Amino acid sequence: MRVRAFSVSVAVLAIVAAPATPGAAAVTERAVGASPSTPPLPAATPVPGPAAVPCPKAVAPEVNRSPRPTPPPSDPEHLAVGGELLATPGLVVPQGVPAPPKVTATSWLVADLDTGAVLGGCGPHEYATPASVQKLLLAATMLPRLDPQQTISVTREDLDIAPGSSAVGLLPGGRYRVETLWLGLLLQSGNEAANALARLGGGPDGAAGGVRAMNEYARHLGALQTHAVTASGLDGPGQFTSAYDLALIARACFADPTFRRYALTERTRIPAQRGLGGKGFQIQNENQLIYRYPGALGGKTGFTDYARHTYVGAAERDGRRLVVTLLGAEPRPQRGWEQGAALLDWGFRLPREAGVGRLVEPGEWDAVRSPATPSPAVPEPAEAPPVSSATSATVDDRPGAGTVVALAVGAVVIAIAVVAARRARASGRPRD
Repeated sequence: MRVRAFSVSVAVLAIVAAPATPGAAAVTERAVGASPSTPPLPAATPVPGPAAVPCPKAVAPEVNRSPRPTPPPSDPEHLAVGGELLATPGLVVPQGVPAPPKVTATSWLVADLDTGAVLGGCGPHEYATPASVQKLLLAATMLPRLDPQQTISVTREDLDIAPGSSAVGLLPGGRYRVETLWLGLLLQSGNEAANALARLGGGPDGAAGGVRAMNEYARHLGALQTHAVTASGLDGPGQFTSAYDLALIARACFADPTFRRYALTERTRIPAQRGLGGKGFQIQNENQLIYRYPGALGGKTGFTDYARHTYVGAAERDGRRLVVTLLGAEPRPQRGWEQGAALLDWGFRLPREAGVGRLVEPGEWDAVRSPATPSPAVPEPAEAPPVSSATSATVDDRPGAGTVVALAVGAVVIAIAVVAARRARASGRPRD
């Protein structure tokens, strides 16, 4: 009877204690949006109940466009990356700040490149197709892998791009330095340059390996809604990103001094290919921000029929560097870069401490999601992981309310079992 009573007690303890640890999931979900070193964010304008705050919209002329691709279902955990306030299809801005400008973009985000603070956005985690701004993910992935002084040969497979799509004008069999390919990619949005760079960085699997590496690096950055199908950003089934993800990718790019130099290059010369009868020619940077916006740091334009106009741009003012990302824009009444410039102006007017979320650090999401290592029997206090200030108040290093209840119930069950055992012994019944 003692054995049976004790086993019942243990079983009840296990059953009661099992649901008493939901805090582990809360830490996993919330820690992505805050770190111990991140100060509490000021009050913001979140989604009021189930309804989203409408984004200020500019009226665009009617255009004939292809139906938008159907995005995958939204993952609530992905929507909370960077902070729970960002999980809205509508507008999120700090309280008391001027309204952002009206733009035609379906989603956008403004963030600080240095602190990672998200200053505001419209549908930051809404899925959209990227067009050529996806080339920034290619750059972030492959710039560290490839030697810019290496000379390579362009293949006919590299030139397999959609007819009429943007190209540098590289020749099959032509020999070019890798740096020339990067400039052709970022200045002229060359799709054949994207294919060549993905092939060079993709290892034995070539361009397919390059695209796979892009997706792996996107995950490392925390860009969980980004899935590349083509290296160039030309439309492909299942290819999506978000304004938040693009800001993560852009931040990685602008952290690289080589990228910053390329992004501000106004023009360069593509060398002649004498053996192939190809003359040299000059290309210019298509990003008008670098010519017309004081303090511009560069960026990337994009367009496909599915994606419409997409844009990423960055600028510096008074020692503050901001980045803007926008998706699904129309070119009238303002072009994509002009909409980006207006949003940058708005961001620079906000106080430095303003914010509604943050850009997660590279590798942070993987670290949060990695399986917890077993704790020693008596853990040292110094080794206990810090708890984010954004986690629930009931989730810390002390026993939670559920644990206390479980222990109390278990104690009562054990006491009942002991009393029952004594009564059985007193009545002379045999013990098991």
